[in-house]
Amino acid sequence: MSDVLTATGNVKLKGLRKVYGDFAAVQNLDLEIPQGSFFALLGPSGCGKTTTLRMIAGLDEPTSGQVMIGETDITHTKSFQRPVNTVFQNYALFPHMDIFENVAFGLRRRGQKDIDKSVTDALELVQLGHLAKRKPGQMSGGQQQRIALARAIVNRPQVLLLDEPLGALDLKLRRQMQLELKRIQLEVGLTFVHVTHDQEEAMTMADTIAVMNNGVIEQLGAPTDLYENPQTAFVANFLGQSNLFRATIDSVDADNIVASDKDGRYLLSRKRIAAGTDLTVGSKLLVGIRPEKISVSTHDQLSGEFNHQTGTVRDASFFGVSTQYVIDTASGDHWMAFEQNSGGTVISAGTKVFATWKPEHAFGLPGSEDVLAGDAVASEFETTGS
Repeated sequence: MSDVLTATGNVKLKGLRKVYGDFAAVQNLDLEIPQGSFFALLGPSGCGKTTTLRMIAGLDEPTSGQVMIGETDITHTKSFQRPVNTVFQNYALFPHMDIFENVAFGLRRRGQKDIDKSVTDALELVQLGHLAKRKPGQMSGGQQQRIALARAIVNRPQVLLLDEPLGALDLKLRRQMQLELKRIQLEVGLTFVHVTHDQEEAMTMADTIAVMNNGVIEQLGAPTDLYENPQTAFVANFLGQSNLFRATIDSVDADNIVASDKDGRYLLSRKRIAAGTDLTVGSKLLVGIRPEKISVSTHDQLSGEFNHQTGTVRDASFFGVSTQYVIDTASGDHWMAFEQNSGGTVISAGTKVFATWKPEHAFGLPGSEDVLAGDAVASEFETTGS
């Protein structure tokens, strides 16, 4: 078997495209993933994230474009020659081998010396050194995932690809493994590229997230920036939840925008308006507000004339740390609002309420955006966990 290619640096995708017949799974993707970072490709099924991962791994050949590590072009390099390893959801462990031999398998095939120390170090990294002689069938799902991770890391690849690695685990174990994966990535300093449809998973672990939709990147950035400053309705709806409604721009100055609809007037900071939004007076604007930014009360708490909606509670669900309200607004919209549990009384269904928020908590998107973009797929994943 040929030696693994020596290549270091950022992962660079240049004009990457993958077409199956008439279907473009990935469309002219330009992306640079910093060396040593934890990077997430986030999106619904069919968005192109796994296809992108497979092209980095060498498991799929691009229709056009380049895959590079540093200045080395690996587009047509065989998968086993790339300084890249992949961890899949199904672990793919050898049931007849003990844990030590599972981790050592790749090293033995390459004829590496000092295998014992490399395997022991990898198992200690994932905190399973004391179980080295057990078989995979004797391990829990979380432990098996750590073994698969150790087997990939022991080869010391430049890039570790993770394809929905936590999808087979239950919720509690998945959250524990999120913290473990981040700890391990920080310790080994490898570039991690993580494919997931789970928004919480991406935000918990990744330094940078690329939100994909229909083969393109809708938005790229740090988790907090994507969440607080979405640039499209798809990102606003898919990454968490948003209340979106259309309004007309009434006035614009250097710092703020005032917009209105038949329910009221809304003040927004220009810093939180998406790039490319038409700020002409009289044009349409999509106003967004996250559910946890809304204050719900049975009396009018508004001290000014802006950012005020009245409505009726349709449903109230108590979740311990918070109460989640569905509110029917006067204009017929259905809003979500999350109130932190501070010992107050849960407002019952049928009660008239006032929903208010601070100007700096709202964001604005182009008026041409589809209010429901990303909402259906996000709800599907929340319901099915698929």
